Amino acid sequence: MNTAIQEAIALVEEGQTEKGLKTLDRIEKNLHDEEKAVVAELYYNWGDIHKAAAMIADLHELYPFESNLTCFYAELLIELDKEEEAIALLEEIPASDEQYPESLLLLADLYQMQGLFEVSEQKLLNAAELLPDEPIIQFALGELYFTQGLYGKAQSYYKKASGKEHTIAGISLDSRIAESLSHLGEFEEALTFYNQIPKHLLEPDTLFGYGMTALKAGQTKTAVKHLTELKEMDPGYTSLYVPLASSFEEEGMFDEAIAAAKEGIKQDEFNKELYLFAAKLSLKLKNDADAELLLQEAVALDPGYVEAAHVLLSVYLQKEDYQAILDLVREVESYGETNPKFSWYLATAYKELEEYDSAAAKYKEASQHFESDRDFLYEYGQFLLEEGRQREALPLLKKVLHIDGVNQELEETILRIEEEEFLG
Repeated sequence: MNTAIQEAIALVEEGQTEKGLKTLDRIEKNLHDEEKAVVAELYYNWGDIHKAAAMIADLHELYPFESNLTCFYAELLIELDKEEEAIALLEEIPASDEQYPESLLLLADLYQMQGLFEVSEQKLLNAAELLPDEPIIQFALGELYFTQGLYGKAQSYYKKASGKEHTIAGISLDSRIAESLSHLGEFEEALTFYNQIPKHLLEPDTLFGYGMTALKAGQTKTAVKHLTELKEMDPGYTSLYVPLASSFEEEGMFDEAIAAAKEGIKQDEFNKELYLFAAKLSLKLKNDADAELLLQEAVALDPGYVEAAHVLLSVYLQKEDYQAILDLVREVESYGETNPKFSWYLATAYKELEEYDSAAAKYKEASQHFESDRDFLYEYGQFLLEEGRQREALPLLKKVLHIDGVNQELEETILRIEEEEFLG
């Protein structure tokens, strides 16, 4: 190799990049064509794509049938977002050329980038026919199918590639197989592949997938282990906190579960799911005051967060804060969120606040959605009885009795109403 090129490489490796590039620039005009190709690759590796492309363009013009140059030039054009030019170049390489499989791989990438998955697939299948044992082609097919959510096909090709290689392009094949199997619901088999991944290849996304798969497989101790490792590696990976807290909860470690959820809130104070999760755990531990504050935070972050609103409404109902129920439902509905259960909550609140006309209207509204709900039917029936509307209450109470099967007190109430109606 040209001594000046070697000198430039040494300078860049020593951190004197600018000096190394100047050395190459100085000798560029005196280089032979083969040396120019070497220098172009150096420019590419060092991130100067435009310089590399300019040199290779000149060489390609001189040697249009050197397919290795054509493929490299196409790669550079792809980097420069000149996909159509790259496609035109690659399509010129004949099937008889030794670089033809490489051109098919590049074309497959290009068509995949353009969303033309069927064309991309065909190019890769053609390449696989030519080189059936080439792991890079099998991996590329796996990646194509994985991108489309075709996890069964993806894991099949990843497994073929893994027979020859453990990693391709820095990606662990065991990780890809495990993730594909997890998507297919094959959690136990997925875990066997996660277990095979070398520790140095356990990146944040891999650890997260490992933990989630273990949780879904019911292996909560394993989930805790790997999600905790992820937290130590990257505490800002906020998606980990809900499954970590869930894993602790499954293990009966409620204090650790709440601590994990609250730690997640510190990392992402706008994560409404973490507030809701921590609130539900607090309710399990009978810490209603803490739960109420957490739920209020969740609803403040997203007033249309119906799930959190329902839990908060149940807390208000438990503490008999009926005005708070009215205020919360009105606020949530002002953001365009509606839910049949809101009518029931409003009916109960209006009744307890002695706003009976409003209560009656809301009970009637809710009855369209809860005609088979035992608790609603009983509550509505009792309200109608208190309002002196026995005839309307009777069919509701009969439905309750049908659901209960045996209820002596209710039977007596129904009998009394029927007698009074008959005598009346």
